[in-house]
Amino acid sequence: MTENFKPGRHFLQIPGPSNVPDSVLRAMARPVIDHRGPEFPALTFSILDKLKPVFNTDSAVFIYPASGTGGWECALLNALSPGDKVLAFETGHFATLWKNVAEKLGLHIIWIAGDWRHGVKPDLVAEKLSEDSKHEIKAVLAVHTETSTGVTSQIPRIRAAIDDVKHPALFMVDAVSSLACSEFRHDDWGVDITVSASQKGLMLPPGLSFNAVSEQALECAKNSLSQHSYWQWDTMLENNARGFFPYTPSTNLLYGLEEALTLLHAEGMDKVISRHARLAEATRIAVAAWGLENLCLNPEEYCNSTTAVLVPEGYDADALRNIILDRFNMSLGTGLGKLKGAIFRIGHIGDFNELMLAGTLGGVEMGLQAADIPYNAGGVTAALNFLAAS
Repeated sequence: MTENFKPGRHFLQIPGPSNVPDSVLRAMARPVIDHRGPEFPALTFSILDKLKPVFNTDSAVFIYPASGTGGWECALLNALSPGDKVLAFETGHFATLWKNVAEKLGLHIIWIAGDWRHGVKPDLVAEKLSEDSKHEIKAVLAVHTETSTGVTSQIPRIRAAIDDVKHPALFMVDAVSSLACSEFRHDDWGVDITVSASQKGLMLPPGLSFNAVSEQALECAKNSLSQHSYWQWDTMLENNARGFFPYTPSTNLLYGLEEALTLLHAEGMDKVISRHARLAEATRIAVAAWGLENLCLNPEEYCNSTTAVLVPEGYDADALRNIILDRFNMSLGTGLGKLKGAIFRIGHIGDFNELMLAGTLGGVEMGLQAADIPYNAGGVTAALNFLAAS
């Protein structure tokens, strides 16, 4: 007998892991094949061919069995050496975690504090790099979409700031929560290393990380003094050229990745991005109609994949989340770090459409009422009116 049975499908509306399409789940259920056998290169080449347009790159993209945290470590170990100076910005919880990884690897972090309500300020990037006349700073780290805050930094403007002061630092970007959700152009935006992962816009379970790597970054890797083995790009390049991997790959996740990429390209990447933007705008319209506050303060930095909502002072966002989970079988994202209890996060990411958003917003509005949190009724209606008219 199943205890605590709840009818209907659970609404997983956290900002990742996102919902996995049924066809992707079925693809992952295929039998494992020999990862050293003659069938495997076709899978590898198919995935790499479909993956590069998602990053908008002609450069190498490396796949590792890891979460996004592994992708951070991979990028730092290959491109930099212990003691190198790195410029990084406190835009939220995950920017802070990436900084912590870098420190543990022996890098010297120049940490610019932030309020968790704004993205990286391009003028501040230019200011800090212009002060570095000896070019001791070897890399600039930026999180494109900060999952913990729903803030998206303006990557092209940061690149322009680096170029304006003619600084040679590598530009390293976390696109874990933005890839296949927001516009991202690795090559055109002059990104040297893009880090991403499988469990967000790519519509897979957690378990795969990605590094998209420019020629400049590959050259820097040749001079890296970092000690590592598993993460080596040069070994990946050599094996990928033959359709293989230097380790035992996550074959069933790769099956799923190939299917997920097929779905994205069948919809069309431009349509994928516009869908996310439209559903995100509808979410923000609902939040405003409720009389609640979006954590992101700059409309130019609004996020396509998640909206972080402040609850009124004196109320507990986690208590609201627990009521919504218990009463309506829906999971919302918790506040992380210094935002614990102050916000809840609505994920509108990946395999997601209008009716799913309607259910999500309905669950939030019912939860606000059940939790006795002050709000104005009508957020769901305002969002639906926007969706119906747009």
